[in-house]
Amino acid sequence: MSFKAAAVQMCSGVDPVKNAAAMARLVREAAGQGAIYVQTPEMTGMLQRDRTAARAVLADEAHDIIVKTGSELAAEFGIHMHVGSTAIALADGKIANRGFLFGPDGRILNRYDKIHMFDVDLDNGESWRESAAYTAGSEARVLSLPFAEMGFAICYDVRFPALFRAQAMAGAEVMTVPAAFTKQTGEAHWEILLRARAIENGVFVIAAAQAGRHEDGRETFGHSMIIDPWGTVLASAGAAGEAVIVAEIDPGAVKAAHDKIPNLRNGREFSVEKIAGAVAGGVAA
Repeated sequence: MSFKAAAVQMCSGVDPVKNAAAMARLVREAAGQGAIYVQTPEMTGMLQRDRTAARAVLADEAHDIIVKTGSELAAEFGIHMHVGSTAIALADGKIANRGFLFGPDGRILNRYDKIHMFDVDLDNGESWRESAAYTAGSEARVLSLPFAEMGFAICYDVRFPALFRAQAMAGAEVMTVPAAFTKQTGEAHWEILLRARAIENGVFVIAAAQAGRHEDGRETFGHSMIIDPWGTVLASAGAAGEAVIVAEIDPGAVKAAHDKIPNLRNGREFSVEKIAGAVAGGVAA
């Protein structure tokens, strides 16, 4: 059956309490537009580059205000509420970049810990070492919901097609990519990557993003998007500030895309052999 999905764009700051209040306000707006699935961005609860300051306000899952608020919102509106991710304190002193999907009764239906850590050095001088503080996840899941089969990813995961292909092969019809893309990488690759993951797997992609200049000084790209299995952008937000975008999701479109281009069925196993290139006096045998 078709359903309305919403992606909530935020500009999270350093105070989880304020961010929880902003999330609640935007989710109410999305539910008011008829969305029964609502997704928030990566790091909904806090964007804080100062890791000492971040640790001072982090909580474990049982005491985290974003987890508590997400559960309450799901139950209040009878929706599937997806906190794209928030920082969760772990017992070993490290942090999980963890997403939560709550059912209409407020219970947690799924957790997903970001698998691929954002360890990069960009041309503009930005340097990120997510693995220095965060523990990477190791498990992907496809969750059967009343309205669709759903797969999960977070931000940098979008650059790893094998994750999406594995979930598509397991039956995922909707892939979720909450994110806090940097402005530089977003301008270059955000839409291309999202549309590619949708097209090559014949799935919907829902990507709620952080957007604008944040309290900790970073700038994120925004442009939250909902994309159909043919790669068409059904809804998108702007470059900065809060927004709620809504689109109708018809899982039947997934089957239609797979019937047109059955690449999931047509894939074949193959080997890769590395051979020598040209050599002096001729070519390699």
